[in-house]
Amino acid sequence: MKITKEHRQWLDDFGLSHPLVIAGPCSAETEEQVLQTAHLLKETDCNVFRAGIWKPRTRPGGFEGVGEKGLPWLQRVREETGMKVTTEVGNAEHVETALKYGIDILWIGARTTVNPFVVQEIAEALKGVDKPVLVKNPVNPDLALWLGGVERLQTAGVSQLGVIHRGFSAYNTLHYRNKPKWHIAIELKKEFPNLPLILDPSHICGRRDTILDVSQTALDLNYDGFMIETHIDPDNAWSDAKQQITPAQLDQITRDLKIRQKSSSKEAFQHKINLFRKELDLLDGQLINLLKDRMRISEQIGVLKREENVAILQSGRWSTILDSMIEQGEKNGLSKEFVAEIFKAIHVESIKIQHTVS
Repeated sequence: MKITKEHRQWLDDFGLSHPLVIAGPCSAETEEQVLQTAHLLKETDCNVFRAGIWKPRTRPGGFEGVGEKGLPWLQRVREETGMKVTTEVGNAEHVETALKYGIDILWIGARTTVNPFVVQEIAEALKGVDKPVLVKNPVNPDLALWLGGVERLQTAGVSQLGVIHRGFSAYNTLHYRNKPKWHIAIELKKEFPNLPLILDPSHICGRRDTILDVSQTALDLNYDGFMIETHIDPDNAWSDAKQQITPAQLDQITRDLKIRQKSSSKEAFQHKINLFRKELDLLDGQLINLLKDRMRISEQIGVLKREENVAILQSGRWSTILDSMIEQGEKNGLSKEFVAEIFKAIHVESIKIQHTVS
């Protein structure tokens, strides 16, 4: 499937000199809360007002949204502020209801993207609809599922598309609610370079104090915009209170963000960056050779284990190696998460190699 420049026309139509900013509360709670938040956001760089009408909860008993009665509140936001409005749709019925109230932009949430059956039903409900549709990454780190969601919509004739990177669920996260796994979003952008890529730092961070740093990383990676949960009284929000910020905090964040140039034509810059890139290329080649040597030894170990009828997985040994590598990495200024992810991948490949010879 080919994503053309026409698929991002909806974003270009804003005519912005800065990244797109979608902001608003996690959940529409009351009409007063929605309108107060929207009017404050109108005084910031916010271009699109967001609010959850239907809220998929991990466990029953939580606030699941006000439902259809909240959609007229979004209509009032558009009428009173001039901002476009957007909400999440989780099934075909949500699509039909949202369209009935003229919602400008729809997004498909992470828990929905994992289910191709539901995404297909939503795509069918959107046939012939000329509105932007944004697809959040699935909760699990599966690029094919994310791409599949986009492809189903495009096949159904949705001509205005975009994706939202909100991070991926994982156990034992230290700094994030959902790990960003930036490389997955970068791979998606390589597949579809014309597809607008929007960051949801609220769900990646899970707390408001790190939103600026994560948003800056996205800007440095040439993301097209942000979806940031913003509430007039975040601490008393009915859902996801810790990750929401006030309109004033959003305003400060957008002021503090630094928009980088895509490149520089200065001769000195080009000379220096080419030298650095050559050095990286040499180091990357050395890494490949080291990994090749390591896997050769893993293969020899696999042969030895087969001969002695020894199990491939040695959990105690693996735990010792991982702890040691993390400790060495931290001493050398490398983050625990970075080192752990690299050595887990190496370990998985090593196990595969030993299995093939055993």
